[in-house]
Amino acid sequence: MSKHLRRELEKVKKQTLSLGALVEERARMAVQAVENRDDALAHKIIDLDWEVDEMEVEIEEDCLKILALYQPVAVDLRFLIATIKINNDLERIGDEAVNIAERLVVMAKRPPMTFVFDYTPMAEKVQAMLKMSLDALVNLDLNLAFNVITMDDEVDAIQAQAYDRIKEAIKEHPDRVGYLINLLLVSRHLERLADHSTNIAEEVIYLIEGEIVRHGVRTI
Repeated sequence: MSKHLRRELEKVKKQTLSLGALVEERARMAVQAVENRDDALAHKIIDLDWEVDEMEVEIEEDCLKILALYQPVAVDLRFLIATIKINNDLERIGDEAVNIAERLVVMAKRPPMTFVFDYTPMAEKVQAMLKMSLDALVNLDLNLAFNVITMDDEVDAIQAQAYDRIKEAIKEHPDRVGYLINLLLVSRHLERLADHSTNIAEEVIYLIEGEIVRHGVRTI
């Protein structure tokens, strides 16, 4: 491999890890905004979304440039394919953080309700999945990537519990339907964030093993 290609691949890797750190921070901020009903923090997440978008476009353009100029093969080609997909999932995680912030902005305008559903376990698990998927990418850790995939079912189960509890709350408080629907959407966005973390873990497995494991399928 030419030193020029190696340098370009290292640059893309660093860019991807920087984007990962940024969206991980945005996800943490979104959870914090919901927990504290922090309207100002929610607006900050929304206003700074352009940073994630710009980084995502830059990484994709660099990957395409490397493909065109160097025509890499084998593991280098696999790295670029995985990076393009991971890059897209990272951008979508940033979008989910914005979606959560937007729900909070609406909810913060209305009086809070007494306990409906505790999001703490779900939020902690989702944030752990994101961190684990990024750590798996940094360290090319196969076991960690598979652990992320396993945790996705746990988040889905919690989201189903949230749906059931909020559905009951809507029956009990028909005058607060709007607030409760936004509360339900928060759980949905957290679940989608977990899905994107799972996608990243699946791409890490592809990067390491050359196997596609989406939808429970393992092929070479």
